[in-house]
Amino acid sequence: MRTGRLAGRAWLAAGAVAACVAAPLTAVAAPSGLAPSGLAPSGATVGASGAAAGAQAAACGTTNAALGRTATASSTEGPFAAALAVDGDPQTRWSSEPSDPQWIRVDLGAVQDLCGVELAWEAAFGKGFRIEASDDGATWRTLATVTNGTGGTQSLDVEGSGRYVRLTGTERGTGYGYSLFELKVFTGQGGSGPGDPIPGGGDLGPNVHVFGPGTPVDQVQAAVDAVYDQQEADQFGDGRHQFLFEPGTYPVHVNAGFHTSISGLGTRPDDVNITGGVWADAEWFEGNATQNFWRSVENLAVTPSGGDMRWAVSQAAPMRRVHVQGNLMLHSSRYGWASGGYIADSVVDGEVRAWTQQQWYTRDSTLTGGWAGTLWNMVFSGVENAPPTSFPEPAVTTLDTTGTIREKPYLFLDGDDYAVFVPSARSGTRGATWDGGTTSGTSIPLDQFYVARPGDSAARINQALDQGLHLLLTPGIYETTGTIEVDRADTVVLGLGYATIVPTAGQTAMRVGDVDGVRVAGVLFDAGAAESPSMLTVGTEGSTADHADDPISLHDVFVRVGGAHAGRVDQAIVVNADDTIVDHIWSWRGDHGDGIGWDVNTARNGLVVNGDDVDGYGLFVEHYQEYNTLWNGERGRTIFYQNELPYDPPNQAAWNHDGVRGWAAYKVADGVAQHEAWGLGSYCVFTSDASITSDNGFEVPVTPGVRTHSLLTVSLGGVGTYEHVINGVGPRAAGTETIPAKVVSYP
Repeated sequence: MRTGRLAGRAWLAAGAVAACVAAPLTAVAAPSGLAPSGLAPSGATVGASGAAAGAQAAACGTTNAALGRTATASSTEGPFAAALAVDGDPQTRWSSEPSDPQWIRVDLGAVQDLCGVELAWEAAFGKGFRIEASDDGATWRTLATVTNGTGGTQSLDVEGSGRYVRLTGTERGTGYGYSLFELKVFTGQGGSGPGDPIPGGGDLGPNVHVFGPGTPVDQVQAAVDAVYDQQEADQFGDGRHQFLFEPGTYPVHVNAGFHTSISGLGTRPDDVNITGGVWADAEWFEGNATQNFWRSVENLAVTPSGGDMRWAVSQAAPMRRVHVQGNLMLHSSRYGWASGGYIADSVVDGEVRAWTQQQWYTRDSTLTGGWAGTLWNMVFSGVENAPPTSFPEPAVTTLDTTGTIREKPYLFLDGDDYAVFVPSARSGTRGATWDGGTTSGTSIPLDQFYVARPGDSAARINQALDQGLHLLLTPGIYETTGTIEVDRADTVVLGLGYATIVPTAGQTAMRVGDVDGVRVAGVLFDAGAAESPSMLTVGTEGSTADHADDPISLHDVFVRVGGAHAGRVDQAIVVNADDTIVDHIWSWRGDHGDGIGWDVNTARNGLVVNGDDVDGYGLFVEHYQEYNTLWNGERGRTIFYQNELPYDPPNQAAWNHDGVRGWAAYKVADGVAQHEAWGLGSYCVFTSDASITSDNGFEVPVTPGVRTHSLLTVSLGGVGTYEHVINGVGPRAAGTETIPAKVVSYP
C-alpha cells in the first residue's frame, strides 16, 4: 500500500458524493440504525458455552482494547460524552438521554478477535441490552444479549470479531438514561492498549474529496456543487469539508461555503489551475458578506473564466499561496458590505478591487495590477506594487517588509504519496516565496503524522504525539475531555477543512509546551458549555526559553465562543512563549447564533500575550467582555488589528472598570517598555444600550519605546461612542454617519 494513499483508489463519483451530503453531515456518522435489520437473531445466552467457552476464556487477553479509542453515542446528556466511557478514569462517565433505545460504540481501529466485554455501570444501568460487533460500522452481529441486568460491574464472555463494538440499550433499569463509567473490550490476541505503537498515515476520511486530472469534469462539478448546496448558508452546522486537487487543469467552478477549504496538491500553486473559477459570494445573505466566515483557498492557480475571481469574505477566510490569473474582487456581486480579510504568499496578475471591504491585510505577496478601493483600514507588508502609505486618507498603511515570519504548512503530493511541506522561517520578507523560485523548507511524509478522525480522544492523540508523530486533524468535530498536549519540538499540528476541537469538560483544549518550532495551523476551537481556562495556550506560565532561531508559529487559528452552542472560556488564546509568530487569527466571542448573551457565552479576553518578542500579523479579535487583547510581553509587534467591542453590555455600569468607561480593544500593559503596532481599528455597536461610551479604543503606556501608527475607531451607525482613539487623544467617534476617528501616530 502506498503511504498515505489508498491503493486502488476509485475516483470520487458524483452520485456517491451526492448521497454523502444529502443527509445531515455530522462529525461522526451514526450507525445504520439502532436496531439494524442485519443483526443476527438475539437470544438469552451470552457468549460461547462448554469447552469452547473455556478455551476462549483461557486465550482472552487482559489489555483493554477500547482504552483511549474513538467512541460515539446515540445521545449524550450534559457534558457526559461517549469518550468518558473509554478514558480509563473510573470517576468519569457517559450518560444518554432518558429514552430507549440508546447506544454507545467504540472503534478499535482494526478488526480484532473479541472475547470479553466489561461494563462498569453508574446507578443508571441497563436492564436489557445487546453487545454487537461490526467490521464496517454498518452491518452488525449480536455477540451477547442481556434481559435481566442488575447494574454494577458486569463481565460478559463473547465470541466473534469486529472493528467496532457497540452496546445497544433496549430497556433502562431506572427512569434515567444509560450511564457507564467504563466500557472495556478484551481481545483474543491480548488487545491493543495504550502502550502499543500507533501507526502513522492512513485514510483522510470521508470529508476529504480528492480529484485528479482524470476525474470526469461533470463528476468534479457535481461533487463540489453538492457540498456547496449544503454549506452555502450552514453557518453553524456540523459539516466540514476539504477539497484537494491533484496537479492538473480543472475547468470547473468551485464555490466555497462555510467550513470548506479548497487546496491544490502541487509543489507550486501553478501546478493546479482552476480555469472556471473559485468563488465566495454572499447571495445567501442578500449580498451582505459580513458573515462570510470560515472558508479558505490555498496552493493553486485560478484562471477565472470571465476574467474576475470573486472572494467576498470576512473573518477566518484566508487566501494563501494563490496565483490569480485575472482580477480579484473582494466585494460581493451586489456590492454589499464585507469585513475581511487576509491574503498571504500570493500573486494577483490583475487588479485587486475592494470597494466595500471595511478592512484588509495583505502580506508578502505581489499585486501586479495594483489595488483599488479603500474604506477604513487597508494594511500591506512585504507586498510588491502595494499602494503607498496615505493614512489617514485614504486609510492605507504600507510597510516595506514584514519581519520574522514563517508560512503555513500545507499538504501536497510528493510523487505518489501525501506529505506536509513545512516552510522555513525568514525575516525581512517581500513578495511570494514561490514566485520565481521555490519555497524554502522541509517535507514530512504523511506516515509521520497521526491522521486523526472525529471521535478520537485527547488521550489517543496524546499517545500518538508522545510516540513522536505529528498530528493531522481530518475534517470534523472533535469533542474532547482532555487537553491535547504538544510538547515535542518542531511538531506540526495541521487541520484540514476547518477541523474543530470542542473541549467538553472545562479543560484547555490544546497546550503547546515551551519548546522550539511547533506549528499549529488550520484549527478551529469551539468553546464548550463548561468554562475552559483557555482554548489554546502556548508555552507555560513564566516561560523564558529563547526560540528566536526556531520560533513557534500559529497560522489560521480560530476561536469561537457561542454561535454553534453556548460556550464559555476565560482567556481564549494565551501566548506565554517568547519568539512566537501569530500569523492570522480570528478570536471571536459570538454576537449571533445559538448560546449568545452577556451572561451566557462569557469570555474575558480574546488574546493574551505574556511572552517577549512575539509578532502578530493579521489579528482579528472581537466582542470579548474585558480587554479584547492584553499584551504583557516586551518587544511585541502587531501589523494589522481588527476589533469590534461586544454588542451586549446591558448598560454603562456593566462596561465600566476602575473608574474608566469601557475596556480598551487593545491594551499594552502599563509596565511594558517596548512595543510597536501598525493599522489598528476598533468598532462599537452597543445594541443593548446605544448610550454606552468607551473612553478609549486603545491604551498603551506613555514611554518612548511604545509606538503606534494608523489607528482608528468607528461608531457603527452611532450605536455607542468612543470618546477618544488612544490614551485620551483623538476625536470622538459618534453619530449616525459612521465616520472613523483617526490618529496617524501615537505618541
